[in-house]
Amino acid sequence: MTDYTSYSDIELADLVRSADDRAFKEVYDRYNKLLYLFAYNKLHNKEEAKDVVQEVFAWLLNNRARFAINSSVSSFLYKSVLNKIFDIFRHQSVIRKYIEQGDHYIDIDSTETDYLIREKDIAQMIRQEIDAMPQKMKEVYLLRFEQYLSAKEIAEQLNISENTVNTHLKRAAKKLRDNLGMLIYVVYIMNR
Repeated sequence: MTDYTSYSDIELADLVRSADDRAFKEVYDRYNKLLYLFAYNKLHNKEEAKDVVQEVFAWLLNNRARFAINSSVSSFLYKSVLNKIFDIFRHQSVIRKYIEQGDHYIDIDSTETDYLIREKDIAQMIRQEIDAMPQKMKEVYLLRFEQYLSAKEIAEQLNISENTVNTHLKRAAKKLRDNLGMLIYVVYIMNR
């Protein structure tokens, strides 16, 4: 059985175009969660975000024989999701406000822009998850990962035991993994 996880986006695009269902599933698995997070960050509505992503994948499945990309699969998918989001904004008559905020211009064909969009959205989501942590856990987590204090230094500063510090850090990491997914959490850890 072929391991599609090792295939590049270009290879997967060719296989999707040739009606390879397992290649389509790999593209879906690779980008579904990230696209949902991207859409949710723009729409702030879970159901709309899910619908947008599903519409993009449904379109891809139904039109895969014509699936041709000029840059990368991720850029194509992000552009498609963004276009659907703009349709929603137009429909809701809020596109003017969105344009005034200056967030509307994205050079979708740029790999660097694609990366920056995802990095910005992931960082924002992580910040929201950290802000939602219980106060003491959040405090410990920020001291460790923003001020780079050791468990011992945090314990001394907060007047708690090192075991309590370590427990807070483990629970915070689990909370981030559970709420954001393992892939996003690993990317976050690697880029810290």
